[in-house]
Amino acid sequence: MSGSISLSGGEVRIAPSWLTAPALRALMAALACEGATPRYVGGCVRNALLASGATDIDVAIDVEPTEIIRLLTVAGLRAIPTGVEHGTITTLAEIDGAEYPIEVTALRRDVETDGRRAVVAFTNDWVEDANRRDFTMNALYADSEGWVFDPLGDGLADLEARHVRFIGRAEDRIREDYLRILRYYRFFAWYAQSAPSPEDVAATARLAQGIDTLAKERIGAEMKKLLSAPAPMASLVLMEESGVLGKVLPSCAPAPEMRRRLETLLLLEASAQHHTPPEAPLWMRRLLAIVNLDTLSPSDLMGEFRLSNAEKTALAARYDALAADSLTEAAYRFGAEAAWDAALLREETSNQAAVSIAAGANAVFPLAASDLIVAGVKPGPALGHALKAAEKQWLDQDFALDRAALLELALRNV
Repeated sequence: MSGSISLSGGEVRIAPSWLTAPALRALMAALACEGATPRYVGGCVRNALLASGATDIDVAIDVEPTEIIRLLTVAGLRAIPTGVEHGTITTLAEIDGAEYPIEVTALRRDVETDGRRAVVAFTNDWVEDANRRDFTMNALYADSEGWVFDPLGDGLADLEARHVRFIGRAEDRIREDYLRILRYYRFFAWYAQSAPSPEDVAATARLAQGIDTLAKERIGAEMKKLLSAPAPMASLVLMEESGVLGKVLPSCAPAPEMRRRLETLLLLEASAQHHTPPEAPLWMRRLLAIVNLDTLSPSDLMGEFRLSNAEKTALAARYDALAADSLTEAAYRFGAEAAWDAALLREETSNQAAVSIAAGANAVFPLAASDLIVAGVKPGPALGHALKAAEKQWLDQDFALDRAALLELALRNV
């Protein structure tokens, strides 16, 4: 299949490259050797149908966790009880020369939920298992040969229509796990090509208060994925209109300004692709586009999303690059990636912007503290002040001052 799904003929088969990986073939054979039925499930099936890459490969099976462990062990495969109380055993498989964790999960149904975690019972009923999932397009399964199984009967049709829809009553699915509110808008950003269900959107609005019960790490993970979508605007507008965005990101700019800035940024991103580094994280600059920077500090944002140390450093660099006097200074102090994000957010994407960023990123200040000490300046605050003043002059004059001129300038400022 190549990007779209055809339901003609009544049967659908996926054929992603990972399906024929020897390690996965061996895993599925081991799980099926005594009559059990293992099937790939969820995102890997959905993405294969959309002809996009799989990030995680998950397997569902109609036996209990203890039997999963036994089948894996008999086959000489690792059985790691990562989530055994929820039916999940992790094993490892080598695909294209790299080792990947594969989660094998028993079919299950929810017994009790509190909006964050569930107590489950195991079953051999595929419909029961499908009914506890979030969206119809995620309740799709495929056997080891790639034949797709749609136990609810509407997952393939919804995926073909690119219709993101909760399974059953949206309110019931959300009460099982409030993170599904954010997953709904993330999936809408990535996959939707049809109008949202008014009932689904209304349910997210009614239950938005449940977002307060979620860990910030989980909120941050969903929002980073949403903001990285090729076209997140429609989803963010829906979130804003339903009141969900205000719960997730209280620092968001007023709606008209948020929309204008993000719309402009998306257009500039498309036109400046030949300039911006491909590895630059989209979500960071898009986040900075939609928040109110006049009243927000980097630490505020970091607290809202509970970022890793590396992410904190990168976000702070972009925040500071926005405040720099020029793109040249931004690139010199914070690097080309941060400077390009600042350029896009400032709406400066001309060839001159590219020249300025390249110059700043490659510049090396020719004066050091040791030069002033050799010239007789004692270490201390005065030396640091003089050095910074000289550096500022050097930046303002586009690096035209040489070492001798900078030394003279610094000594006059001691």
